[in-house]
Amino acid sequence: MEILNKIKELLPENVITRVELEGSEIIAYTKDKKFFQNYEEDVKKVVSQIKKRIEMRPEKNLNMDQEFTKEKIKEIVSEDAKINNIYFEPERSLVVIVAEKPGMVIGRGGELFKKIRTETFWVPRIERVPSVKSDIVMGIRKYMHENVNYRKKFLNRVGENIFKKNETSRNWIRIIGLGGWREVGRSCSLIETPKSKIMIDCGVKAGATGSEIAPILNASEFNYSDLDAIVISHSHMDHVGFVPALYEYGFDGPIYMTTPSLDLATLLWFDFIDVMQKGITKPLFTAKGVKEAVKHAITLDYGEVSDIAPDIRLTFQPSGHILGSAFPHLHIGEGQHNILYALDQKFGRTMMLDPSYTDFPRAETILIESTYGSYRNVFPPRYETEKIFMDAVNKTMERGGKVIIPSFAVERAQEAMAILIDNGFKYPIYLDGMIWDANGIFSAYPEYMSRTMQKKIYNGEDPFASPLMKRISSHNDREKLWDSNDPCVIISTSGMLTGGPVLDHMKNLGENSKNTLMFIGYQSSVSLGRRIQEGYKEIPIQIGSKIINQKLNMEVVTVEGLSGHSDRKQLMAFLNRLPCNPERVICVHGESSRAAEFAGDISKIFGVDSFAPKNLEAIRLK
Repeated sequence: MEILNKIKELLPENVITRVELEGSEIIAYTKDKKFFQNYEEDVKKVVSQIKKRIEMRPEKNLNMDQEFTKEKIKEIVSEDAKINNIYFEPERSLVVIVAEKPGMVIGRGGELFKKIRTETFWVPRIERVPSVKSDIVMGIRKYMHENVNYRKKFLNRVGENIFKKNETSRNWIRIIGLGGWREVGRSCSLIETPKSKIMIDCGVKAGATGSEIAPILNASEFNYSDLDAIVISHSHMDHVGFVPALYEYGFDGPIYMTTPSLDLATLLWFDFIDVMQKGITKPLFTAKGVKEAVKHAITLDYGEVSDIAPDIRLTFQPSGHILGSAFPHLHIGEGQHNILYALDQKFGRTMMLDPSYTDFPRAETILIESTYGSYRNVFPPRYETEKIFMDAVNKTMERGGKVIIPSFAVERAQEAMAILIDNGFKYPIYLDGMIWDANGIFSAYPEYMSRTMQKKIYNGEDPFASPLMKRISSHNDREKLWDSNDPCVIISTSGMLTGGPVLDHMKNLGENSKNTLMFIGYQSSVSLGRRIQEGYKEIPIQIGSKIINQKLNMEVVTVEGLSGHSDRKQLMAFLNRLPCNPERVICVHGESSRAAEFAGDISKIFGVDSFAPKNLEAIRLK
C-alpha cells in the first residue's frame, strides 16, 4: 500500500522491518534497540509530512523475558500504584498493566511509561481497576485479549479499507433518517459520501412493538454489506440497542465508540437479551451478536482524530449526556463538508459530567436533538432542581416512607446517588436492576467525569464506594425491603416503567401513601410513566395469568431539571456558543410537534436553514 511504503522510505534505512495498519493507526516495527529507545524525533518528522499518527513497536525478538519484565515494572513503579495484574500480547509487543492508580504507572510527564518501554522493549498499555467490581469491564478486557489474533487481522483489514482508493458513482453527500426523526427512540442515520457509507447510531424504541421497535433497515438505500463503519454516540438503548442484530445479519465491519460506551453497551445488550426472552416472542439478537459487536469495536478517546472510511475522519467530543457520551464530528473529504451530530447532549452543569463541548471551528451541517425543544420545555435552575429533589426525599424520610426512583441504569441513577451523597443524606440507598453493575463501569473511568467529580474520587470521596449503597441482588432482598418499616431510597430500572424490578416495588409499595414515586428522567408518550405523570391513579399488575389494576396512593413527584438532556434554553445557548456558522440545522430526536417548533424557532433566531424531517427523508448536504 502506498502510504506504508512511503513511511518506510521516510524512516531511517535498515531499522524498520515492517509497517502495518491497525485500523487508522500506522504501526512501524523495528529490530534496532537503540532506535527504539530514541525514535521520537525521527518519527515526529515523518508524522509532520504525512499527517498521520505512527506508533513505534519493537519486533518481538527484542522483547525482554516476560517474568523479567514483570519484575522490572514492579521495580520502576511504586507499590502505591497498586498494580493488580500484568499480562502480555506478544503478537503486538504490548504489555498491559492493570492498576488502581494508572497515573502512578505513567509518571509525571510520562517518564515511568517511557522507562518501562525503553528498559523492557515492550510497549505499555495502562488499564484502571474499577473501585466497584465490574464483571463487564474485566470480561471485555479478557475477551479482547483472548481474540488478539483475530483483532490484529481485523484491524489490518479495516486499515486497508480506510486507505484504499475507493471509487463510486456517487458525487454527493447526503443523510437519510432510518429512525429517531420526529420521534424519540430507534435513532439511526445513514450518511453517504462520494467514497463511503457510514451509520450513526442504531437503536431500539422503548415500549414499541412490531416494526416500530427497530430502525427502518428495509429502505432501498440501506445494505449492511455496503457500510464502511458504524459510529455510536452513546450507550442508551435508543441509540445502540439494535447493533448486535446487524452483526448477526452478517455485518463484519468496525463500530466506533468511546471505551466507557463499549462497556456500558455490552451491559445493556446482555440485559436486553434477558428482557426480550421474557417479553418478546422472537428476540432481536442473541449473545452471539453481542460478542461479535465487542470483537469488532474500535474505541477512541475524546479529541482523538481518526480516519474511519476512505473520505471520512471522525473526532469524538464530550456531549455531557452520560458517561462516555460523545458528539461525533465528521470531516468529509479534504475539507469538503463537516457534520456535527449533536445529540444527546447536556449543555449545563451536572454532578457527574461537565457541560457539552462547543469549540467546533467547522460544522456546515448540525443534527441536534429536540427532546425538550418546545418553548414550554424550560427547566428550573440547577440549584432549585436539586432542592426540589432533596425536599421531596427528606419529607418522605420524615414520615417514615420509601422513595422509589425509576431510572435508567446509566447516568440518571448515578446522578441521583451523587446528589444524595453530596447533600449529606444518611439513609440507605438501595440499587436494583443493572445499576450496581453500571456503577462498576463508572468507577473504572473517572477521567470521563466532571473535573469536580474527579477531584472527589481521587481525594477518597468516591460516591460509588459509599457504605450507604446497598445492592439488591435477589427477589428475597426485595421482600425483606418491602417488609421493613425503615425509610430509604430505592433506585431501580426501568426508567420509563416499561418493565424491570421497579414494577415489583410499585406493586408492593404503591398503595402506601407514606411512600413517594419520583420521576427524574424523560417519559415517552407510550410509557406507563407518562400516564402516571398525567394523573393515572392505577397501575396494571399481573397476578398469574390475570392483569388487575392496583390503586396508586403514593405521592408522585416529577423533578424535571435532572434530565441528562438539555432543555430549550440550553439547546439555544449551545447553538449560540458554537464558533462555527452552520449552513443548516436538522432537528431530530424529539416528538413531532417539538421538533417542528424547535426547527422553526432556530430559523428565526439564527437565520439559518432549519427543519425537522421525517424518517426516510433524504437530505442532500453537498
